[in-house]
Amino acid sequence: MSRLPPNSLGFALLQAARINTAVFAGQSLADGLLARVDPVARPAVQDLVYGSLRRYGRGDFFLGRLLSKPLAEPEVRALLLVAIYRLETRPDAAHTVVDQAVSAAGELAEGHLRPLVNGVLRNFLRQQTALTAALVEDPVAQFQHPDWWLARLQAAYPADWPAIVAAGNAAPPMALRVNQRRCQRADYQARLAAAGIAATAVGEAGLALDKPVPVDRLPGFADGLVSVQDPGAQLAASLLDPRPGSRVLDACAAPGGKTAHLLERAELDLLALDLKPSRCKRVTENLARLGLSAAIKAADCAKLNTWWDSEPFDAVLADVPCTASGVVRRNPDAKWLRRETDIASFAAAQSRILDALWQVVRPGGKLLYATCSVFPAENGLQIDDFLARQPQARRCHEEQLLPTAEHDGFFYCLLEKLS
Repeated sequence: MSRLPPNSLGFALLQAARINTAVFAGQSLADGLLARVDPVARPAVQDLVYGSLRRYGRGDFFLGRLLSKPLAEPEVRALLLVAIYRLETRPDAAHTVVDQAVSAAGELAEGHLRPLVNGVLRNFLRQQTALTAALVEDPVAQFQHPDWWLARLQAAYPADWPAIVAAGNAAPPMALRVNQRRCQRADYQARLAAAGIAATAVGEAGLALDKPVPVDRLPGFADGLVSVQDPGAQLAASLLDPRPGSRVLDACAAPGGKTAHLLERAELDLLALDLKPSRCKRVTENLARLGLSAAIKAADCAKLNTWWDSEPFDAVLADVPCTASGVVRRNPDAKWLRRETDIASFAAAQSRILDALWQVVRPGGKLLYATCSVFPAENGLQIDDFLARQPQARRCHEEQLLPTAEHDGFFYCLLEKLS
């Protein structure tokens, strides 16, 4: 139990440091680390966690110059990283940040390192201009991505890699998908305007917000009028475009955004699969909020004997597990938890899923392969290998979306099974 008030900056710095320590030890933010934080402090803690992880390469570089030797206390090191992020983004409050970080340090390592925290942060402020100028000496610090990640992007996108990196380091945009079974987009846009929320129409059913807002501020969110979904993710349903009455499989469905979009567009006989019951529960909850229904089953989609009844599908969505390299601004821990060897592991799993799901597509039917990756080994090269193995497959449409200020990074390939 912390002695610091939950609404204080010191408390937020302390909690963010503890969460980042867990991430550096191998835990993922997706494991619910933020959910354990006092609700009063959670927004501030989330900003500190996400911001400092996006800038980890930069903060790590600074500490390498500021510390004479490695710190034995990982939580204190994490606190310094979080505090440096706050000092860089809130220079007007430098005195308060240092003071509150020292208060937070009082609850770590029995308080013995408070003088060190104070000294390091004050040295950072004194040397900030020179330290920032020195970032160009270290690509990981300058571009805030691991060196192997940068090398992969530079090889695949010689002209675009700086923009991809910049997008990955930025705060993500927020977009909505209007549930057109319950509301017209123009009507919902007017409701947003009445609530003081500016938005621009994107895609067939999307609205891009000028600024992110908490979902509880969205009119009718609890009643299923809208969902939060990136415009790039909203392309999946329109690309697969199953006809009303079609038998459809969403093979890797959780949390259910693409499942719901398919059902919002047409009446379908849809089966949604995901590996874990807990993830299937999220699909169920999301569909219930939107007034939609589907058959939902926990199963490994690559093991057909555990779930398939031998009746083929007209359309299959294979939104396969991947490195998530196109959405790292939403999952900033992934940049530092991933290893280059993960790409080959994901590619092998994707290949197994593709080969298995191709068996359940009826002749004349279609399969949409999707990832939120920008690495070619998971995308175009994966499809090239698949087509070499499957002479009955025809590539109808292929699209690599690189992350921008408007949308995340996605890859799509629509495949048709020849009769």
